[in-house]
Amino acid sequence: MHKPRTFLDKFFLVIKGLCMGAANKVPGVSGGIVAFVGGFYEEFIYSLQKINLKAFKLLVNGRFKSFYRYVNGQFLSLLIFGMLVSYFSVSKLLDYFLEQKELFVWASFFGMILGSIYYIAKDFDQWNKKTVPMGLAGLIIGISISFLSPARENDNLLFIFFCGMISVSGMTLPGLSGSFILILLGNYVLLLVDSVNALYDTFGEVLRGDFSFTQNTERLNILKILAVFATGSAVGLVTISHILSYVLKHYKHITTAVIIGFITGSLGVVWPWKRTMYKMDQAGQMVMDSNGKGIIVNYERYLPNFSEVETWWALLFVILGIGVLLALDWYGKNGAQKK
Repeated sequence: MHKPRTFLDKFFLVIKGLCMGAANKVPGVSGGIVAFVGGFYEEFIYSLQKINLKAFKLLVNGRFKSFYRYVNGQFLSLLIFGMLVSYFSVSKLLDYFLEQKELFVWASFFGMILGSIYYIAKDFDQWNKKTVPMGLAGLIIGISISFLSPARENDNLLFIFFCGMISVSGMTLPGLSGSFILILLGNYVLLLVDSVNALYDTFGEVLRGDFSFTQNTERLNILKILAVFATGSAVGLVTISHILSYVLKHYKHITTAVIIGFITGSLGVVWPWKRTMYKMDQAGQMVMDSNGKGIIVNYERYLPNFSEVETWWALLFVILGIGVLLALDWYGKNGAQKK
């Protein structure tokens, strides 16, 4: 049984959902880190793990209250509500700042991830002959993913389903960015830009009483792709959570060591000093997506120039990012003492 949540607990859970949703949308940043640092990672995984055959039977038999209690419905609904609100608000604000002050945004994220490594590692005193190799393995995998080259776009439905399963892992695996994985798989624009735009357009037309999209073969095809992607994401979320629930229960120290290594390796993805590399056509012109924005294919990283004022501002944002995590740590300790 979970303790009754106060209004403040519920409010902060929605805020955590907002942060998680915003983090999931940015290539290189993982919503799982927010869950881990926010102190609700294990509850999140175990709640998702409750979405199983028993939960399905409760739902089919109309036992909605029992279903809600069984899957820790209050926790999941508040968190998911925060994520949905984030998608239409905070993440849009984040998009704006990424366009206007990209270096400072990445510097903040870099600092937050540095802070999260400290946050997770400071109380971990289980380094031994089993956890050290696993931590190094996580580090190597994290670094390797940072420097992979992206594949070409692929709209095969089986591959789309696989993309859904893999991309949602950013919510459950700290340090693994679902958006960045979609860039590597070549389907970031198709699944997070074109498909979402098609859904927006379709909703708008339906509200106006316009059903002409049913005659639009291209629109129907992209909506089908979005449905398959969403199904893959749902299956991935539940499947991975079951695996992680088992792993956390039986191999908690090894799992934590892998996560620390993996998050450390993922710093390469959010390195602030980088140039965005865009897709070009044969004539050397930038290829645009359906929003009229350049299609990102990868990043070219470089060392900062300390003679530039902007570099020092970026370093200040790194420190601010670390400060946010230290403040969360302080709040967590003081909140625990007051309860």
